[in-house]
Amino acid sequence: MSDDWVILVTGGTGLVGKAIEEVVKMEKRPNESWVFVGSKDADLSDLTQTEQLFAKHKPTHVIHLAAMVGGLFHNMSHNLDFFRRNMQMNDNVLRVSHDTGVQKVVSCLSTCIFPDKTSYPIDETMIHNGPPHSSNFGYSYAKRMLDVLNRGYHEQHKKMFTSVVPCNVFGPWDNFNEEHSHVIPGLIRKLHKSTNEGSATFTVFGSGKPLRQFIYSLDLARLIVIVLRQYNDVEPIILSVDEESEISIADTAKAIATAFGFKGQIVFDTTKADGQFKKTANNAKLRKLAPEFVFTPFDKAIKETVDWFVENQSIARL
Repeated sequence: MSDDWVILVTGGTGLVGKAIEEVVKMEKRPNESWVFVGSKDADLSDLTQTEQLFAKHKPTHVIHLAAMVGGLFHNMSHNLDFFRRNMQMNDNVLRVSHDTGVQKVVSCLSTCIFPDKTSYPIDETMIHNGPPHSSNFGYSYAKRMLDVLNRGYHEQHKKMFTSVVPCNVFGPWDNFNEEHSHVIPGLIRKLHKSTNEGSATFTVFGSGKPLRQFIYSLDLARLIVIVLRQYNDVEPIILSVDEESEISIADTAKAIATAFGFKGQIVFDTTKADGQFKKTANNAKLRKLAPEFVFTPFDKAIKETVDWFVENQSIARL
């Protein structure tokens, strides 16, 4: 078997895919060829298009990032859509990977898939220990089934299909659409709009009390590359900042305001839902795999993300 790798990255034009592309520009190995594809290249919920994509690029390895994603309020109103589309994409990618002899697949899950009622910190053994939060059950159950598929392919066909579980990701190339985005890009877009309109008020939905671990997309990209090259276990691995780096939504909003140089008032609209209060993740398995890894300081990562958004209005997803 050749030592040359052809690595196909689905969802390669999104937040994490673009970050991986930046990382491999600096850390690419001579035997690696990287192919980044997006929704314009193939509809992965369609089996035929998925087969054609794999036939074209002939990957030996796959990083599967493609998914239907959205923020809290979009999830709450489209749970069925999130479940069906993600189930279709995930089944097609793993099925075609198996059929074409792909050596390894690393799929991307999320800490939001963990049970709503659980003890903290959560770890990789707890994914299936109870229902997820009701606000995003469609997305969560579809992502959980990736873990089930990985186990099935490993047990029945000895395939090294595994998954990573990032905490909340943010960074350049994020989706900054206020309705469909996650919390940090949504707040960045909202404050940018408010400042352009001369408003002295920055309104944040919810109480600001929920706690989150946030990971900068470039840090996550480096970790996914490490997993692809070094981690050979079908069991998922959490890719998260340390527990002590957990931060409230209120403090997150303050960091964004600081990055913009905003001097006005931050107001919390408590008529809007908070979602899950916390989902603190344990990254002990990651620390064992990459003990020397250093995360980008949160304020620095926020500033770089804000600067990218302000400077790239013509290409940002709005």
